[in-house]
Amino acid sequence: MQYLFTHLDNAWALTIIHLRLSMVPMLLGLLIAVPLGAFVQRTTILRRVTTVTSSIIFTIPSLALFVVLPLIIPTRILDEANVIVALTLYTTALLVRAVPEALDAVPGQVRDAATAVGYRPLTRMLKVDLPLSIPVLVASLRVIAVTNISMVSVGSVIGIGGLGTWFTEGYQADKSNQIVAGIIAIFVLAVVVDTVIMAAGRLATPWMSARAKTNSSMSARAKTNSLSKAGAR
Repeated sequence: MQYLFTHLDNAWALTIIHLRLSMVPMLLGLLIAVPLGAFVQRTTILRRVTTVTSSIIFTIPSLALFVVLPLIIPTRILDEANVIVALTLYTTALLVRAVPEALDAVPGQVRDAATAVGYRPLTRMLKVDLPLSIPVLVASLRVIAVTNISMVSVGSVIGIGGLGTWFTEGYQADKSNQIVAGIIAIFVLAVVVDTVIMAAGRLATPWMSARAKTNSSMSARAKTNSLSKAGAR
């Protein structure tokens, strides 16, 4: 902890790099996976193909992918683009399976009602299906965000920045306090990002809070009525 407090400026600079390397891929993966997942949701064959493909991509070791990417795309081994592209692939692989599952969770009667009042398929997807699937998508995004933050640390092995550099530097200099400081900083960053995503999900779904309050009120009312009947007996 002492090392962290005495190197706050460096910790902040590394945190910004760590956030960039982990959150940009999440946003890019979201932009790719949402339309792709919505497209394959209703087609069984395409859905199976994307599931198998995403599973294969996610089984590739991250460090190996960081090293191999410069042979596929025109980048250098120490280019941040390698980490961003690799994590975008992992994010897309996870979300392309989560999006159809989130859309499956939308009640069929809601879709039927939207169609009955005149919503076309694309409009219904944008205004009804996707908004109602946000809670499930947010749960997946929280997992992906924490996973990306953890995987960015692996990039420090090949010399790409982030809080993971404290691991390699601490190991090379035999400074265990620097390694512990890096672990704590990454843990705090993951907790903060997870909390922000969870809060954003709640803000994007105000009806969920209203429903929870209604259910709580109904439960309290039912309990009160039950106690009143028991007292009357």
